[in-house]
Amino acid sequence: MDEYMKEALAEAEKAAAAGEIPIGAVIVKDGEIIGRGHNLTESAKDPTAHAEMLAMRQAAKSADRWRLTDCDMYVTLEPCAMCAGAMVLARLRKVYIGAMDPKAGACGSVLDIPGCTRLNHNVETATGIMEAECSRILKDFFAGLRKRNGGTDK
Repeated sequence: MDEYMKEALAEAEKAAAAGEIPIGAVIVKDGEIIGRGHNLTESAKDPTAHAEMLAMRQAAKSADRWRLTDCDMYVTLEPCAMCAGAMVLARLRKVYIGAMDPKAGACGSVLDIPGCTRLNHNVETATGIMEAECSRILKDFFAGLRKRNGGTDK
């Protein structure tokens, strides 16, 4: 499990190096990574270019189908409502989450889209996978941003 979260963290590092919020995701099928992604919203000027969305797009292409029923996602930060909804639509089997997002998380923090029994599919969730490492990369990124901006998040 840690092996795949380390790969997601490597994706988050790529995002940080590009000045993007450092979130990374990988999709695993039968022990093989078939999709990778890291945040590209700023550089792509695309509000949907979240790590999870990019990883699911690549995985669907790799699997040559949009249903990812036999796939699991590893993501460094709890997915937002858009990404959680896409996970349900893609019919992912399970999502492994590093750090939770108490402000915008949609996998148990603010909302629980993957666990909503009124939807046609549910995605099993596991949280706290390498939580300290996943939290640290975000804290370091935002501390650096505040320092560059004279103590504000602007």
